[in-house]
Amino acid sequence: MILDRLKTQLSSLDPRLYQIASLSTLLLYGVVWLHFDVSVLQIALTLGTALLTQYAGTRLLKLSSFDPRSPLISALSLCLLLRTNHLEVAALAACIAIGSKFVIRWKDKHLFNPTNWALVIMLACGFGWISPGQWGQVAWFGFLIVCLGSLVVTRAARADVTLAFLAFYIGLLIMRALWLGDPLTIPLHQIESGALLIFSFFMISDPKTTPDSRMGRVAFALCVALAALYVQFGLFKPNGPLWGLIACAPLVPLIDYLIPGTRYDWSRPSNGHGPAAASNPVLVPLSIHQQRRSL
Repeated sequence: MILDRLKTQLSSLDPRLYQIASLSTLLLYGVVWLHFDVSVLQIALTLGTALLTQYAGTRLLKLSSFDPRSPLISALSLCLLLRTNHLEVAALAACIAIGSKFVIRWKDKHLFNPTNWALVIMLACGFGWISPGQWGQVAWFGFLIVCLGSLVVTRAARADVTLAFLAFYIGLLIMRALWLGDPLTIPLHQIESGALLIFSFFMISDPKTTPDSRMGRVAFALCVALAALYVQFGLFKPNGPLWGLIACAPLVPLIDYLIPGTRYDWSRPSNGHGPAAASNPVLVPLSIHQQRRSL
């Protein structure tokens, strides 16, 4: 009886709380045990700037309430991935990430994943870098990331896009190795990256920037995987998945138009099955209102 009640209470929690807890655990582990090259001051500045930007956007757009959950997720992700020698760069990245949600929008849905958008801008400007090797090769820690990520995407009803991306990305890496005659240790080494796992489980799975339908999300995952591999092996640039996601993000409105699905609502997590939000006049105003509140 008690277990059933506890299960019911946990299932009713906002999925973003799971994500905040997961990212906080990863960051704490990285700072304490792996000695990440990120100071406590940088972490505090990143979190504070993200929350302040969210508050400013809430006031400027006269939204009904201030919601700290989304900016905390973006800020924690930046702390895990972005490395810089300047505190002002960390603050700028947080401001760009959260500000993009209020500025770059399409039909009441922000177009780019905030963390991805900020990271790409910082990398393109040469203000910072990402260190995939900072996680080490410890197998059990990689498994920890996968487990925590699985918890997040399953609760948020977006496990499909994560699993589809990993299947396409890893499968294409293996096919390339076989075609070139390389040993399979090469693609296996390429996927042993904490940054790749965080991208797959915490970034591409963002319900607010992925297609509404499951079929659309699978197609989107394939596009991102192809773009990532082209950047990595065609343009010879690191961090292919980040560039691939930013390049494919504008495809989401087109995919939603061609393969419509139900708009995601944090209060009622859904995998997108059922009638599209546009076809249900009762759900449209509620969905738009809740979208604005969850900025």
